[in-house]
Amino acid sequence: MERITGRVHEILDACEGDTETARAGLVRAAIPDVMALLRISRVGGRYEHSEFPPTADILNKRSQKGADQIWEGRPKWRNTQAIRAVKNGARFEVTVLDMNAAYLSAFKCWLPIGQLREETQGTHDRKKSGVHLITPPVWDHPDLPNPLGNRQEPGELWVPEPLLRQLLDCARPDRPGGALCDAPVIHRSLVSGATETLLEKLRRALAETRKTALVEGDELTVAYVKAMYSKFVSTIGESSANRELRRPDWMHIIRSKAFTNLWLKAHKAHQAGLQVVQISGTDELHVTGDWRSVFEEGSDLAQVKQKDTYVLGGDR
Repeated sequence: MERITGRVHEILDACEGDTETARAGLVRAAIPDVMALLRISRVGGRYEHSEFPPTADILNKRSQKGADQIWEGRPKWRNTQAIRAVKNGARFEVTVLDMNAAYLSAFKCWLPIGQLREETQGTHDRKKSGVHLITPPVWDHPDLPNPLGNRQEPGELWVPEPLLRQLLDCARPDRPGGALCDAPVIHRSLVSGATETLLEKLRRALAETRKTALVEGDELTVAYVKAMYSKFVSTIGESSANRELRRPDWMHIIRSKAFTNLWLKAHKAHQAGLQVVQISGTDELHVTGDWRSVFEEGSDLAQVKQKDTYVLGGDR
């Protein structure tokens, strides 16, 4: 934390107190700075992770501006039952909730340590992580979004670790309320031994610095922290902006974890009796009802903020 705040003061002093110039300088420095923090956080770590393992074909972009073959489960869903009710004259007061620092929260995920290697036995080992070729289950819950996101095409697809784990959890018969779907069929897996704590020290340092800066009204430090964690996620794939780490598998896993975290919030709201109207992006949940009885309001990672309100249907 002292290294992060010290960097802010260093650049602010170099800019003679000009906060806008300092902000731009901190954003430019975010990638090398967060990579330096990662190295420091891994000193004495139990595992030595691979920084440039060979990249599996499915993780290579098909073109310079194209995508690879991994489906992260990005949500884009609206409740068709609610829309149908509105057409029949119903009126809803909807609150838009914002998930705080979604990608930073997603740093707490199972990341593969070494090179991904193929497994074909069709089972899931919770001590490993990677990407998996699956046939997803049928989802028959019109009032609850599919963890798979807005994918429309049927058939097999490659998914990251968090999405597979979420689908498997939804299929557990012993979960509260019973199974929501059948288990996905796993055809192939590209995995390595994994740990959930690889980014934990980095996550905690960024989270605590962010929390303190918010309390103190230090917008410059908040912006610097956001630039570090967001650019870390966006550049560890095949970006030329970060030449210190190439782990597209990590990038997909962290993004997918953010999406599954949002789905879990939607499911929690649904279980508590709120109506889920829409989820989208990485951090936006639209609900009706007393959301404060379900979620804690605030700016911390485990809390949510009210972003907006609107009326759906009736006389707006």
